[in-house]
Parts: sequence; C-alpha cells; structure tokens
Amino acid sequence: MRKALRWLLSLVVLIGTLSAAGTATAAGPDSTVDIKERILAIPGMSLIEEKPYPGYRFFVLEYTQPVDHGRPAGGTFQQRLTLLHKDTGRPTVFYTSGYEVSTRPGRTEPTQIVDGNQVSMEYRFFTPSRPQPADWSKLDIRQAAADQHRIFTALKKVYTRKWLATGVSKGGMTATYYERFHPRDMDGVVAYVAPNDVVEKEDAAYDRFFANVSTRECRDRLNALQREALVRRAPLQRTYAAWAEENGATFKTVGSLDRAYEAVVLDFVWGFWQYHTEAECADIPDAATATDQAVYDTIDGYSGWSYYTDQGLESGVPYYYQAATELGSPSLRMPHLKGLTRYGYQPARNFVPREIPVRFKPWVMRDVDTWVRTSARQMLFVYGENDPWGAERFRVGKGARDSYVFAAPGANHGASVSGLVEAERAKATARILDWAGVAPAAVEADPRRAEPLAPYDARLDKHRLEREQTLRP
Repeated sequence: MRKALRWLLSLVVLIGTLSAAGTATAAGPDSTVDIKERILAIPGMSLIEEKPYPGYRFFVLEYTQPVDHGRPAGGTFQQRLTLLHKDTGRPTVFYTSGYEVSTRPGRTEPTQIVDGNQVSMEYRFFTPSRPQPADWSKLDIRQAAADQHRIFTALKKVYTRKWLATGVSKGGMTATYYERFHPRDMDGVVAYVAPNDVVEKEDAAYDRFFANVSTRECRDRLNALQREALVRRAPLQRTYAAWAEENGATFKTVGSLDRAYEAVVLDFVWGFWQYHTEAECADIPDAATATDQAVYDTIDGYSGWSYYTDQGLESGVPYYYQAATELGSPSLRMPHLKGLTRYGYQPARNFVPREIPVRFKPWVMRDVDTWVRTSARQMLFVYGENDPWGAERFRVGKGARDSYVFAAPGANHGASVSGLVEAERAKATARILDWAGVAPAAVEADPRRAEPLAPYDARLDKHRLEREQTLRP
C-alpha cells in the first residue's frame, strides 16, 4: 500500500496537479517530491524520527543490512544512520565516528566547508546496530566498508552530486578503510587523527612520543603523579573498592579490581595528552605534596575509574574486539614506572569478554597501509602535534596522487583543518572544495583565498571531541 501511494503521489506531481510538500530540490529525478518521501522510497530504509533544524531537514533512519555481505541471504540487521539534508544540488559528506551515531543535528568540518548534506553512519555491532544473535566474526573492516558502500549506493540516486568521506579517530580509520575497499565511491576523503598500527608488536613510536612531547617540566610533572598513584596503590585501592561497591561496579572482564586499577593509572598520561593541552600541566598536583584524595581525583579526572569496570567496558566491546583482531593496540615501556607495574599495558584482548573468540590478523593493517602509500587518491590526513594517537599515523608515498598529511601545531585529538598553519589550512580547504566540486572561481585562481562556504553555526558546528575510554581512538 505504501509503495502504491508513493507511486500515485509521484504521478500526481508529474502531471502538475499537486505541488511537492516540504523541501524541494532542483537536481536529480523526482526532485519535486518531498525529500522524506524520496528517502523512504529506498528499499530497506525506514524512519525513526525527524527533528527540525533551521535551514535543514534532519532524519534519524534505519537501513536493512546483511549480517554477512558475502552471504546476503544469511540474515539481516538494522543499521542506524542520520541524514542532515540541505539540498540535493549540494555535495554530500559521509561521516562515521567508528562507534555509535549521534542522533542530534551536527556538522563535521568538511560539511561546513562545502556547505553540503551529511550522512552519518553507526558502525556495525555498536548498539543498537548489532545483529542478534551477534556473530562477532562478522565484525571486520571489510564488512563495515560494505555497509557504507550499500548506503552510499542507495543514497547516490537521490544525492547525485559529489561525495566526500570523513571521520575522526576510529572514524578517520573507517573512512580510510572504506576508500581502500571501494575507491570509486567517494570523490575525496578527509581523515582526522586516524591511527595506523601497521605492526602490532612494534610500538616504539609511542615511546618516542612520550619521551619528547611538550617540555621536560610538563612530562616530569605528569609522570610523577602517575608514579605516585602506583606507590600509593594500597590506600587508593581502598577508595576505589569502596566506590565500586557503592556503584555496583564489577571486574569480570578485566579479571580483578587490581588489574582495572593499574589500567586506569597507566592511561593517565595518555589521557592527558589525548584530550588536554600543555597549558593544563600547571593544574596537575605536585606528586610529593598531594593528598591521597587529590591523587585519586586527578587520575579519575583524566582517565576515569569507571572505564575498566564491566559496566564501563560494555559499550566499547566492539572496538576492543576489532583492536584485538585487526586494528592493533598500543603498548608502552614507561621506564619511570619500573618496579611498580604488575601487568604493563594490557592488550585489547583483556577487555573483550572471554566467551567471544579472538584471533589477530596481522596482514590486514599492512594491506591498508601499503594501499594508502601507493594508491591513495584525493585523501587528506589531519593530525594533532601533541596527540599520542598520531605517533603511528598514515603516510602517503610516491604512488599517491593529490593526497596530503598535515599536523596542527600543539593540537590534541581534536585537531582540525582550521587549526593548521595558514598555508596548510588554505591548501587543505581548497582541496576539499575542489574535490566536492564547489570551489569558487576565486579559489581556483588563488587557493590561498579558500574559506568554508557555510557560516559558523554555534549549535551545528560545536566542537565535539568525544571523550571515550583513553585507549579508544
């Protein structure tokens, strides 16, 4: 009945007896039909809700996906996505965080730059986009790239102009993997702060980062506080145990409260540099004179005592599973903690419930890294100078074309194009505009004049550095 009604509505519009309701556009087939009707006419697409926002239509949607793209008849699941619609005559930015999708309207930086539409996809196996029952072997980067490819293929019939892929951190990794497996879909990729762990057991780049980041005074202050938390393990663990009992926190996955305690402490320095800046070093208490409570509260503020509880790990299991099977995870030597650690930097496998089978595939990241170095086309990687995740980053080689790697001075995990030095900022903005097919004539003549096409919107463009668990990119 619904399909019949849509067909009838289209016929009526075509013969001119009824005007299209809502936002109409000037490009593509059936452009006079309301955009919601056009989206919901896509097989497998359904509406969860529409939220108003001035100048846009914002939809929260579900799309039916195969659990296994290699065996599409083997079962399906509902994948959540959102659509920030401006006009089908504008380019479209395809965004993924690599985790859950936000159901609030918001624009990524590339969307603001090109003044376009934005499709945001929730990564498979993050709730509620999880097959039931969950066959974890179907959570890998190739299946996720196929999810994105199917959504793009379906929506490209409506949004016919150029498309860019983007994402931050694990989302930047996701955009890169999508380009690796479906290089003909997108017209450009903007990947922010995307880690690239090519060799799982070789993490010396992280040690070099922490030995040289910022000033010696700042590094010593952070290291001393971290060391003090292990020196005072016994009294601080009593506080931690009391908190866990009061809040019903358990430690089955990680193995014990002691393991969780050490994991949180070892994340402290990493968490500081991932989310904070050198200017905040002065806020760290002096380790020699700080009270137990001050040490406890400081560790909590920068890495979080709740993170390695069963309750804290639950939402992150899909990430840790991927880290333990394909993405890899960092490890640090931390010589300033010699003699005080019992477990060291624990591998990602320790944060996945034991009933979920895990097998690491070392060839997966090597394949992606080789492809980016030799075959990247119209790709931009943006990193923060003081972000530990950028210690192992993507690089482009001689085989790459129109592709760049830039780092924003002093920036953390929230690095952006706008934070680059002036020449690189203009270059990156100009390339994004060109890839999207909307570079003004003045910018084509002089890329130094490149600026975002859409004015800043304090609500849509509010900087959102999602503060995930510190060992989650």
